[in-house]
Amino acid sequence: MRASLVELPIDSAALLREVGVHESGAVTLFVGTVRNSNDGRPVTGIEYTAYAAMASSELKKIVGEASQQFGTDHVVVEHRLGYLALGEASVAIAVSHARRAPAMDASRFVIEEIKKRVPIWKREHYADGTREWVDPTRKYTSMSAGEVR
Repeated sequence: MRASLVELPIDSAALLREVGVHESGAVTLFVGTVRNSNDGRPVTGIEYTAYAAMASSELKKIVGEASQQFGTDHVVVEHRLGYLALGEASVAIAVSHARRAPAMDASRFVIEEIKKRVPIWKREHYADGTREWVDPTRKYTSMSAGEVR
């Protein structure tokens, strides 16, 4: 188990190797990336900042909770800090388990808890040159049928 705040690009393949064990029949990888628009506004990048000591501590708690709740010690999370360009990975979660459902459930649990509990903030940079902090409490409810965020 590991949870880290990082400033260098996330190596998803390395995370998969870290959780890959022979007793696991399922390995999941969630990667959150910087997309090119938000609420109809063209985005050029995102800047992530954090209260590092508290964020690191909370990430570790979440990984421990996922491990206990879903029955696997093979959970690794990395979250980027700093400026990220379009397409760069901001967060990656790798989980392995003997079975697919707990592996996938653990991954979803981790990302949802990160969004709720970890003091990491993002400031979007827009094509018009403006920048705005994103409200972390805002829920995305205006999705079309079949759309995934």
